[in-house]
Amino acid sequence: MNKKDARARRSRKTRLRIAEQRAHRLVVGRSSNHIYAQIIAPSGDRVLVSASTLEADVRKELKNGGNRAAATVVGKRIAAKAKTAGIETVAFDRSGFKYHGRVKALADAAREGGLKF
Repeated sequence: MNKKDARARRSRKTRLRIAEQRAHRLVVGRSSNHIYAQIIAPSGDRVLVSASTLEADVRKELKNGGNRAAATVVGKRIAAKAKTAGIETVAFDRSGFKYHGRVKALADAAREGGLKF
């Protein structure tokens, strides 16, 4: 099993568990240059809120979109947008990525912003 297959396996297990909970999902995606966060409806068919380092406001204040500082900014933005949309509790879907580095920084910033998971 290669690295990509292992991540897909971890991702599937998490998504099945969250689907049983019927909770809003905070999904994290990352590439080497950017980090993305979305809150998806419990039905799984609609993106309710999203934030990423590709947004113009975020790009102005960051030099690099692929580091922990960028992940912290995106975590705070997703939490603020979720509060505006009336979402307080989510299930954290790390998409099979290991919980450290940028993924952990985004999660911690979202918790500081008021999201509960």
